[in-house]
Amino acid sequence: MSVISVGQAVVLGAVEGVTEFLPVSSTGHLKITEGLMNIPVDDDAVVGFSAVIQVGAIAAVLVYFRKDIVRIVSAWVRGLRDKEERYHHDYKFAWWVIYATIPIVVVGLAAKPLIEGPLASLWVVAGSLIAGSGVMWAADQMGRHKRGEDDTSFKDAMLVGSSQILALLFPGFSRSGATMSTALMLDLDRVAATRLSFFLGIPALTGAGIYELKDALGTGVGAAPLAVGTAVSFAVAYGSIAWLLKYVAKHSFNAFVIYRIVVGVLLFGLLATGVLDS
Repeated sequence: MSVISVGQAVVLGAVEGVTEFLPVSSTGHLKITEGLMNIPVDDDAVVGFSAVIQVGAIAAVLVYFRKDIVRIVSAWVRGLRDKEERYHHDYKFAWWVIYATIPIVVVGLAAKPLIEGPLASLWVVAGSLIAGSGVMWAADQMGRHKRGEDDTSFKDAMLVGSSQILALLFPGFSRSGATMSTALMLDLDRVAATRLSFFLGIPALTGAGIYELKDALGTGVGAAPLAVGTAVSFAVAYGSIAWLLKYVAKHSFNAFVIYRIVVGVLLFGLLATGVLDS
């Protein structure tokens, strides 16, 4: 019998789709939701399922930004053949995304037992939600929001890409929250910071989903829950991306900061009272 039912897969897919790209921590919300549904959060199959349904969210990014991605990849391919093309920003940006993904891959493989062990605790999630809120608020207040997407550099990409490690080690910190905060500290405007977060997340999250696929298929999650969860994640994430880009163009990240603190405090309360098991 599958450790996750189709009905639970629908709920988890929706949670993943809503939270993957919002700076509120998809991992944290998935763990909380799994705990409330009495799903064993440390089960290999559940960990694998969570990683695989992320692919649905990533597919939404690929579809939403398909024109940008085709432009960047085309520039990269042209640059491999023609030296003159290598001066174009899109060619350089493609390499930056590749280089910026290396740190999280290295840390992810090296620290996998720790990430899936002690650091997977809901106590860590609660603390990271609140700590990450402070970082996000400070970044939004301190950043000068004066640089656009065309102004990004190799240094920006490496620093923003490397910041994904925070979310990897501390579930609840939020990958998008960490990357957006770092970009804001580098004085990128909110839209540029958000788009950069999307692009840098594509290889990291896709790789994680493919790597965990064997665990999801081989240790207790059937094909139906996986397919349903991934499809729901895709549909919900697509709408979430469109909404977020419109939102950050006119608003600060304060609403997300407040929400994260509320959820973190609530989670501490649920753990302390025994309603949830860490």
